[in-house]
Amino acid sequence: MMKNYELIIIGGGPGGYHAADLAGKAGLNTLVIEKHRLGGVCLNEGCIPSKALLNSAKQYTYATQGEPYGIQAKDVTFHLNDVVQRKNQVVKALVAGVGFKMKSAKVTVLEGTAEVIKKENEMFVIQVGEEVVRGERLVVATGSTPILPPIEGVEAGLKANRILTSKEILDLTELPKQLVVIGGGVIGLEMASYFAQIGSQVTVVEMQPTIGGTLDLDIANELKKTLEKQGITFILNAKVTKVDTKEVIYNVNDKNETIPFDKVLLSVGRKANTQGLGLDNINVELTKGGAIITDSQMKTNIANVYAIGDVNGQSMLAHTAYKEAEVCVNNILGKADHIQYEHVPSVIYTHPEVGSVGYTEAEAKAKGYDIKVSKLPVSYSGRHLAESNDKSGLIKLIVDQKKQTLIGAHICALYASEIILFLSAMMQLEIQIETLKQIIYPHPTVGELIKDALFHL
Repeated sequence: MMKNYELIIIGGGPGGYHAADLAGKAGLNTLVIEKHRLGGVCLNEGCIPSKALLNSAKQYTYATQGEPYGIQAKDVTFHLNDVVQRKNQVVKALVAGVGFKMKSAKVTVLEGTAEVIKKENEMFVIQVGEEVVRGERLVVATGSTPILPPIEGVEAGLKANRILTSKEILDLTELPKQLVVIGGGVIGLEMASYFAQIGSQVTVVEMQPTIGGTLDLDIANELKKTLEKQGITFILNAKVTKVDTKEVIYNVNDKNETIPFDKVLLSVGRKANTQGLGLDNINVELTKGGAIITDSQMKTNIANVYAIGDVNGQSMLAHTAYKEAEVCVNNILGKADHIQYEHVPSVIYTHPEVGSVGYTEAEAKAKGYDIKVSKLPVSYSGRHLAESNDKSGLIKLIVDQKKQTLIGAHICALYASEIILFLSAMMQLEIQIETLKQIIYPHPTVGELIKDALFHL
């Protein structure tokens, strides 16, 4: 007999499992369909495993470069096998935790590949292997996969394991002497930072004139300067045209150049997972790039069909997916809610870290805001100088002169990933600048840079 559910969620990543947890606890008979493992890309092959690796690299850097701080360690070695094993243990524990969360919320989990067959009698009919299920409401949370650009040699390189995506590179147990990273976005920079810290010669090839994607230009330049000190080479305004068995060929200034490599990381972006889902069977509208079109309430053009996480292409971040899940379930339960993407913070977990929220200076000007900008180097922070001899880094605040509130905040410094949370709250709550100045900031903290920057407006 065909099973009926009040809510079916396709995809068990951050958006999917969080939506299921909320819906299940609210009393909805909920099904999650997941074709691989609960936790999605973020938990299994993205956010969490990459941070485990980066933390190991950070510990190694502290051990091998401690002499300026009065610490000398001999015969320090980095065991990639052990690092990867620890990463896998972390992932396994967290995946199990998601499974327990589903059981606690009385959510049914079905393993398999889902295809939407049709909508019949106001119910969505979905095929999962040999089983067919029906749901009153449907949430698509199928995530994204790495983009494979039409570069000559990529297909052969992937098959031969010379070229890796963000998934495979997390399981490397042999250090590449020469790593070429194609793409200077968040994933590319984090992996470049990781391998440079543990001994690889790293070159990043980027098509754009700056790194970090949509980063504020001042922050991007500061980060580039810092990473170059760590030995990373950047080749900007360059287009990779071919990857052969030993060299990456790229074009810059109308000239072909080459870089030798042991491994290549392909990191040029991600695309929404919508192929093969059967969304055309119920006429769900997609963008030209294949992402599901949604409004600020996560609704699609089809009643009772929602899309959250990477699959809608709005903001490919796990915490965005969490918020979209909350907005989605609230609207399903009849509680009006919406998401404001301009308040979503982002982080690059290099060393030091970068945190950003709101508009860049260029974006604010393009939107016509009358702005005032405050920029300060990290050398204003006693805590930063006490813990690092590298004075690279800065904080940048962008203020709407009319409202006297923050509309952009960017920081490249130690602990930026934690500090950006506070800046994000300031922005979302639209707290007046004069009120922000009255907050007591603990000393010594890197977060004091916020206070210093506010008083320099």
